[in-house]
Amino acid sequence: MQSSAPSDPSRPGRVAESGRRGLLTERFARQLEHDIRSGEIAVGSKLPSERELAEQFGASRNVVREVLRRLEAQHLIEVEPGRGSFVREPSSGQARGYDALYRAGRPTVRQLIEARIPLEVETVRLATERATQEDIAVLRSARDAMESASDVVVKARADMEFHDAIAVASKNPVLRIMLSSISGMMFEMMLRSNSDPSIGEPGVPHHPEIFEAIEAGDVELACARMLEHLRLGLRTYGADLDLQVDVMARNHIETLLDPSREQPGRAR
Repeated sequence: MQSSAPSDPSRPGRVAESGRRGLLTERFARQLEHDIRSGEIAVGSKLPSERELAEQFGASRNVVREVLRRLEAQHLIEVEPGRGSFVREPSSGQARGYDALYRAGRPTVRQLIEARIPLEVETVRLATERATQEDIAVLRSARDAMESASDVVVKARADMEFHDAIAVASKNPVLRIMLSSISGMMFEMMLRSNSDPSIGEPGVPHHPEIFEAIEAGDVELACARMLEHLRLGLRTYGADLDLQVDVMARNHIETLLDPSREQPGRAR
């Protein structure tokens, strides 16, 4: 269970300085990605300079560079040395990706949880049956990274790595691709989950308990623990459950960066 001590950097409204850059990067990247995918920034358009983007978003030049590298890796922009960054024409094969397709349907947090339950329970069943010692070692490393993480962005990334490691251990590439296709929305949920004390509800299985069941080869227990782990959000997310995933994530990032913006009536 998460500590309730005031110094705990994972508590909402108490963002450690080391984690602030990560949250600023997420907020900035989400905004630019949204503007590009929605067409607000047209294909072929040149993005403002690093200095202009830093001023526009109130971020450092290092944060700007990190965001531009991410957008380039997603094939959303092309960086031309000496000329600047330009929005790319999506290839037919890329087709804006499944993430954009899902988001066009405006899925809610509840709907994402409903989709994850059958997908991840079956994935953990196969992983428990098929995991090699190498898979177990990767899972253990991901679990340890989650447990030792000190800020919400790092913790959320480690959380994603743990779930991906289960998919790898399932030895079913289709399941892993399916999980990967919703990984962007999962990450946004994990930003909230890993900074909300109510997620530390006593008696609820989390990653260490799921890992123990996989390591022991107990299929029934691993499935039961994954199911209970995923259902936790249905009890703790309150009004956020029926918000669009991206709206929930944007609101939560803003709340972490500025606690005075916390939404009235939000469940804890």
